[in-house]
Amino acid sequence: TENIKVISDIPLRLLPPYPQHIEVRGEVVMQKSVLERLNKEQEEKGLPKFANTRNAAAGSVRQLDPSVAQSRQLSFFAYDIATLHGAQKIPEFHSEEHALLRELGFPVTSQECVAKTLPEIETFIAAISGARDQLPYHIDGIVVQVDELSLHDRLGVVGKAPRYAVAFKYPAERATTTVTAITTQVGRTGVLTPLAHFKPTLVAGSTVSKATLHNMDQIERLGIRVGDTVVIQKAGDVIPEVVQVLTELRTGKEKKFSMPKKCPECEGEVAKRESETGKGVAYYCTNPKCPAKNRRGLIHFVNVFEIYTVGPKIIDRLQDEGLITDAADLFTLEESDLSGLERFGEKSAENIISSIQGKKQVQLARFIYALGILHVGEETARDLANECKTFEKFWNAPAEALDAIPNIGPAVIKSIAEYRRRPEAKRFIEKLFKQGVVVLPVKDDKKPKPFVGKTFVLTGTLETLSREEAKQKILERGGNVSSSVSKATSYVVAGENPGSKLTEAQKHGIPVLDEGKFLKMVK
Repeated sequence: TENIKVISDIPLRLLPPYPQHIEVRGEVVMQKSVLERLNKEQEEKGLPKFANTRNAAAGSVRQLDPSVAQSRQLSFFAYDIATLHGAQKIPEFHSEEHALLRELGFPVTSQECVAKTLPEIETFIAAISGARDQLPYHIDGIVVQVDELSLHDRLGVVGKAPRYAVAFKYPAERATTTVTAITTQVGRTGVLTPLAHFKPTLVAGSTVSKATLHNMDQIERLGIRVGDTVVIQKAGDVIPEVVQVLTELRTGKEKKFSMPKKCPECEGEVAKRESETGKGVAYYCTNPKCPAKNRRGLIHFVNVFEIYTVGPKIIDRLQDEGLITDAADLFTLEESDLSGLERFGEKSAENIISSIQGKKQVQLARFIYALGILHVGEETARDLANECKTFEKFWNAPAEALDAIPNIGPAVIKSIAEYRRRPEAKRFIEKLFKQGVVVLPVKDDKKPKPFVGKTFVLTGTLETLSREEAKQKILERGGNVSSSVSKATSYVVAGENPGSKLTEAQKHGIPVLDEGKFLKMVK
């Protein structure tokens, strides 16, 4: 709401005679000239440019600081009245709603008309098409709506689509480029999706370097080959797609694509089956242990790496779009990969990429734990890291050396050996390192360990420390952290809203530390 208040087009007070209650719907937009100014400023600051006005406007509205939103000089157009009570006159036509909105002080586009015949609509669409480039803002189509409001309820809504309105979309901006490769990504259900890679090309305001080809049926329909010159566009000015192959430009060196017989992620057998829709054939990996299909493993990885901006729904979306097949692919993502997706604005894309890139350096114990090796939990990973010191020593440690580590038993040693033997595990780790992930070695810590033999339980919210930071301070001093209170608990650290763990501690007579006392202990 605060960001909307700083958009100068939106009146803070309605002009009389205003109704008792009104809900106005409209759209926040950024003008082309504003985007040019912002990108010039971004360039001068050495910052990345905004991809397009749509993403820039969406990101601006989501800014936490209203002064930033105000500096973006956003505009607004009202286009509908959702609810209206206590007005002098209730509109009977949609065109009358526009008139009322203007009377109340809202900006309404002047690019409109009331048409009585289909040819009049077609004439209007053609006129706007001719003037489209001269408009101060970007548009991708025209909404045609039944004017008589009483018919809206009768016509109804199917899902989210009203039967009384339809959008005419202008042809998307197109460009030509060359296909440099066609690869396959493995989705969370095991389906192999072909992905075309291009020479980077500017389309509709952003650079495009890849697009999904969906399936073999689409490849055969297009007749696309590696080396082809193709026409690409952004569907809805957002999602890159190949629309045509320029076969007349072929040199004879182009190569046909065929689905691999082995999964590119795990080398499991690839089989064909009819797609879920019954239209066409899908290729899928038959290996139930394929890492690309292991959604839970991916979620575990991002949680251990503390990439909190990437939750399960975002992981599913990225896999479904063919942008990632495993956790290592997260580190290859760019803002342009996300900002083009529906519901991913400029700011959210920026936050996600920044969060991922900020987690490339990781402690050895955390890295071992993130791999998801059977029987290697958080404590076991820490024991392995403290003994081995570097990832290379951990990876190459013989069974006898692992057996000598306290708390490491036969089951853990067997799991580690089996994990090392898996070719896909080696490829995954090499892929992580190739994308710039750095595993920090364990430094010899000569600090005193006052918490050796003591177990802490953390509960509630601490004001100056996160739960993870408090945990790290305890571990650095030789202590253990447990998730539940028991007779073995030495201390309970209680922040705000501590919950039942505090009650349990008091019941057992376990010492309770507030944040101040805890901070004195870890100085």
